Amino acid sequence: MSIEVLRPGMLSTVQDLGRAGYAALGVGRSGALDTDALRLGNALLGNAATAAGLEITLHGPTLRFNTRGAFALCGADFIARLDGQTVSGWSAMAAEAGSVLELGHARSGCRAWLALAGGIDSPTVLGSRSTDLNAGLGPLPQALRRGDVLTLGAQASTPRAPSTRWSLDPRPWFALTEHAPLRLLPGRDYAHLDQSSVTALCNMEFRVAAASNRVGVRLNGATLRLTHALECVSEGCVPGVVQLPPSGQPIVLLGEHPVSGGYPRIAQVAAVDLPRLAQASPGSALRFVLIDLDTATRALLARQRARADLESRIHSRLAAT
Repeated sequence: MSIEVLRPGMLSTVQDLGRAGYAALGVGRSGALDTDALRLGNALLGNAATAAGLEITLHGPTLRFNTRGAFALCGADFIARLDGQTVSGWSAMAAEAGSVLELGHARSGCRAWLALAGGIDSPTVLGSRSTDLNAGLGPLPQALRRGDVLTLGAQASTPRAPSTRWSLDPRPWFALTEHAPLRLLPGRDYAHLDQSSVTALCNMEFRVAAASNRVGVRLNGATLRLTHALECVSEGCVPGVVQLPPSGQPIVLLGEHPVSGGYPRIAQVAAVDLPRLAQASPGSALRFVLIDLDTATRALLARQRARADLESRIHSRLAAT
């Protein structure tokens, strides 16, 4: 069972839940920038949560199913057609052998995750199938290229026909229409911002720079300054860290971030909002609001409980069909 890449799209990579446990060796986690979206796509197909799929950015690939299969596209609102017929996101869809899936541009948002029945069955590298573009790491250590053939694992069940599919309501999981500020926790060096920068951080709009990528989101806006220069020791990084380089234009780290860094850390994007940050396309506007750790923790736990409950209900429904 396999799919063939007819056109690779702008940036399409194999991703799973990430490569955990190797930061001490200098190896980052990588993985899908919205693990909830990938997990829900896998759930719709009866896959394990850890199954690898494709992360697509801004303009998707064209793929041919060499055998009968099924897929689910979760995340940004991409134009998608199967053999010329429009297909919906957040739905389990069957594909016959020879069918061609064309993923066009994102009508809103930046990234989507294509789950495939059986998952992408490439060998694991350090326990993961995820591609780390900067490190050149993974069984497929670069973005998709024309002619690549991806082997799929055994399917948990016979792919259901489109007439029997059912869809998720993506609104609780993917809030493109929400313009609420991204939630921030003060970072270690927040107290070293001068007063005008403290005001600007949560009262002014920032724009996503074109140079943003899976490593981090570069922001253009008010120049932020410290009250005095800091000599920072390089230390461990996590997704969501807001660094302040000498340019004064913040950088928010994403899933392919380096395992350590020495820029001042002025804030941390709350983990619950990292999927929203991953959907910020170049030129889009972002605003921030400060919250405390208890508020951030409660929001994340509520989302995790809701996602686990939804996965459970999906599995129950699949078992009953």
